[in-house]
Amino acid sequence: MTTETVLDFDRFNRIGLDEAIFCAGKSVEQIEAILELAEERGAGLLLTRLTVEKLEGLSAARRDAIDYCAVSSTGFFGSVRRIVSRRAVAIIAAGTSDVGVAREAERTLRHAGVEATVIADVGVAGLWRLTERLEEIRTHPIVIAVAGMDAALASVLGGLVSGTIICVPTSVGYGAAEAGRTALNAMLASCAPGLVVCNIDNGYGAASAALRVLSSYERLRHSGV
Repeated sequence: MTTETVLDFDRFNRIGLDEAIFCAGKSVEQIEAILELAEERGAGLLLTRLTVEKLEGLSAARRDAIDYCAVSSTGFFGSVRRIVSRRAVAIIAAGTSDVGVAREAERTLRHAGVEATVIADVGVAGLWRLTERLEEIRTHPIVIAVAGMDAALASVLGGLVSGTIICVPTSVGYGAAEAGRTALNAMLASCAPGLVVCNIDNGYGAASAALRVLSSYERLRHSGV
């Protein structure tokens, strides 16, 4: 079978992150060809931005081999790494509308063997919801903050939590929210020092950043530094 795709099967050995397939913009036929390549190598793949329509367009054999999550539009094809880390990462979603992006981060981490804690609907409009969970959040060395609209959650966490904070602005909102631009700018301009900010709706990127941090922790631990 001919394909326009060259899969990066050696990525994990180079940078500690597995190959992932961004399905938006790819045809069903292209995705099918990619899955065939992975199957021939016995490799598992993380599929992101995989719509239900494209999933249903795949052959029955390929479709049945995918663990699909409609909330995050992600799929696990083939083998998934065993869980090697728990309670290292907390994913905090400001509102229920932000959960799709939060789940993309969660699924990306799980595919890599990291089980994250997801806490949703704790935005600043009802600050008590966040403060009630604050001690639980603080037990995690890495926190991913997912928020749209004014994205105030990121700054609040940045002033209360000592761990690494990775921020994901979402496109949730309307009018002045500008499809996530306002949230992005608010996170970038935050007064809370040391926040890391990803692109709009990029749960995958936030999870990848968390995996890089975890990998750095492990290298430091083994080096004795």
